[in-house]
Amino acid sequence: MKLQRMNRRALALGALAVSGALALTACGSDDTGTSSGGSSAAAKPGSIKCDDAQGQLLADGSSAQKNAIDAWVKQFTAACQGTQINYKGGGSGAGVTAFTQGQVAFAGSDSALKPDEVTASKKTCSGGQGIDLPMVGGPIAVGVNVNGIDSLVLDASTLAKIFNNEITNWNDPAIAKLNPEAKLPDLKIQAFHRSDDSGTTDNFTKYLMATAKKDWPYDGGKTWQAKGGQSASGSSGVAQQVKQTNGAIGYFELSYAKDGLTTVDLDTGAAQPVKATVENATKAISEAKVVGTGKDLALELNYGTKAESAYPMVLVTYEIVCDKGNKAETLPATKAFLRYIASEEGQKILAEADYAPIPADIISQVRTTIEGLS
Repeated sequence: MKLQRMNRRALALGALAVSGALALTACGSDDTGTSSGGSSAAAKPGSIKCDDAQGQLLADGSSAQKNAIDAWVKQFTAACQGTQINYKGGGSGAGVTAFTQGQVAFAGSDSALKPDEVTASKKTCSGGQGIDLPMVGGPIAVGVNVNGIDSLVLDASTLAKIFNNEITNWNDPAIAKLNPEAKLPDLKIQAFHRSDDSGTTDNFTKYLMATAKKDWPYDGGKTWQAKGGQSASGSSGVAQQVKQTNGAIGYFELSYAKDGLTTVDLDTGAAQPVKATVENATKAISEAKVVGTGKDLALELNYGTKAESAYPMVLVTYEIVCDKGNKAETLPATKAFLRYIASEEGQKILAEADYAPIPADIISQVRTTIEGLS
């Protein structure tokens, strides 16, 4: 068992390395999960049940979960060698559109389907509709690249003003007050946001709306609404721009906050600022409530929590699939893959890849729902 856990971790980290190398080419051929030179350990990834899974699965959506999908695909396709999975990771908006137009077997979105999107999905899901299955959790990290600064605390109000172009320099008094020991430079802030419709943007701005409404006068959604700033496509694109720009700040999932980026600690009103970690995100996600109806498992997150060690700037990525009316040729592979990623084994990979597993009571409902897909 110890060796098996080590192998799984190695595979997960290997997948992350591939994903990082493809950061600006999310549609690259390696996303099929059929990378060459797979290790022998991947050929025996545990209790994955392939059933009748065959052929190619096309999927698109959330770039937030792409590193997790990459790790899962390597494991799954090593066991189920008759299946290929091509997850483009073009953003939540692109994924939902592709799903409602019948172009993909499933989509990933960091926001639950809206009523008009459910209606649109009924044209694709013969006799059914699209439903939300929460599968991936994790913190939205705020990454900064400021020479000489390796630790930084910000609160919701200051974040809102930075991303709304009202605080424009790193030695601003509001930042200095939160970081009395830091030597903040007289340097212009370069704020980066998503250029594509993004569930990460939706959840990031939901946090600001819930905790700093006075300083964030927008109504939220997948499309960036604030003034100023610079944009990049996908979480990988934002992370790359922050990494290469002194004075930069941006938001993306923790799995993208690598190689020299400092992640911001949040002053939430708790006794101590809260770090962006998987454990702290899990604590916040554990306060979520299922608000979907029927087989839909959409969640309501508590962005305003002030619980100790709870990191509230979180997102949950949903896999969107038809409850009924899935295409016969892709249904076996879709169910097999979703069954694996919702399994205990699949969820364990998340923590190894800087994501948060879905709480036990919620993921058990997800597993039951997957078995009933038709």
